Formats: sequence, structure tokens, C-alpha cells
Amino acid sequence: MNIQGMPAVVVGGASGMGRATAARLAQLGATVAILDLPASEGPTVAKELGAGFHPCDVTDAEGTQEALQAAVTALGGLRIAVNTAGGGISKRTLTKEGPHPLAAFSSVIGLNLIGTFNLNRLQAWHMSQNAPIDGERGVIVNTASIAAFEGQIGQVAYTAAKAGIAGMSLTMARDLGSLGIRVMAIAPSLFATGSTARIPEDMAATLTRDAAYPRRMGRPEEYANLATAIVENQMLNGGTIRLDGGQRFAPR
Repeated sequence: MNIQGMPAVVVGGASGMGRATAARLAQLGATVAILDLPASEGPTVAKELGAGFHPCDVTDAEGTQEALQAAVTALGGLRIAVNTAGGGISKRTLTKEGPHPLAAFSSVIGLNLIGTFNLNRLQAWHMSQNAPIDGERGVIVNTASIAAFEGQIGQVAYTAAKAGIAGMSLTMARDLGSLGIRVMAIAPSLFATGSTARIPEDMAATLTRDAAYPRRMGRPEEYANLATAIVENQMLNGGTIRLDGGQRFAPR
């Protein structure tokens, strides 16, 4: 898909990989709307990029539907959706205090997996209303993690959620293929976003020592470059691309 002039939504676009993706899409000529938490830097980032901002908490299904509808209405449609909202906790399956709290597990699944699917089903519906361009109506890019494949100790909830996102890609792509809607996921390693951006250099070197090359944290713009490459390449569909410098997470 040629990005120039296309309406795009970036969920989690106020910071980190989402912000970099929103900036890259705008640079390539897309009309961009950012969805992020009400207390985020969304309004400031949107103003900088000439984008729209719509407050959204992806754990609120009804509120998410309303925010996405407002964004699509303002954009005049939806062709590109990039979803980066998520987060995790550190908790083992069993500790001295007892079993992993079920509510905490459910919360991580709700934020990452259910939140992503809810966005996807709504985004796909809006895209289905488009007239096809070269047979294509839209592209959805989700965010998994290499933890989906080799989760570390204490990441059981996060691993389950991100593995679910990776696992949905092919099935959803098959569901939506007849409509000309593609679905892909990106699985980053450790990226310099949020609190991890403040990790000291020596600690970052330790955390990324298992990478082949480069042995450093990923940069948000590297995620953005891959996300836009996926949008532009029609043969990328139904898969999950690792963005990790050849790193495989150690157990801890």
C-alpha cells in the first residue's frame, strides 16, 4: 500500500514505538490519528505531528470503540492501523506467598491480548467499508514480543498475552483475506522506550549481551521503519517478524 494520503491510526502513539511510527507515517504522507491514554502526551505529540488525538484506554472496550469511531470519522476512513499499547508485570507462577494471582494474570491478558483483539475487530470493520486499492482495503500491524517465544522467569502472563497476539496473525489474516485486509505482528526485543530508555549503558549492555548484532537496545524508529515497510509490502501477511538483532532471551 502506498502510504501517501492514507488515513492511519496509531494506538499507543503518544510515546515510544507508537510515537515513532506515527511520526514516520506522517513523514510518508499519511493522515494520522493517535489514540492513547487521556493522561498521556498524546495532545502534545499530535500537535507536533499535525495529527489528531483521541483519548483511549484499551482496557475499556466501549470507550475504545467510541475513540476509534471518532478517529475514523475525523480521518474520513481507515486504511492503516498500528497497535502498540501494552505492558506487563513480573510474577512467577508460584512464589513463597503462593500461586500467581489470577486477577493479575487476567489483567495482563486483558490489556495486551483482549485489548489488541478488540482493536483489530473494530479496525477490520472500518477497513471493510473501503473501496479496494489494488485489491487491498487495509493493513493491521500488532505488537507482540520475543517473550512470546522465549519468555523469561516471571513473564508468564506477558508471554501468554504476546504469544496470543503472534498466534492470531495467520488466522486473522485468513479470516480477512477475502476482504483484502492484511494482518501482521512485530515481535521486538528490549527497546529503549519508557522506563527502559533510562537504563544505564552498562546495564543495557548486559541485558543485550545475547544478541548477535547489534548488541544494544532497539530504537523506536527501527520499529517504525519496519511497521511502514509492512504496510508498503503487500506480500507481508499473516506472520510475526522478530525485531531483535538476533537476540534470544535467557531464562532471566
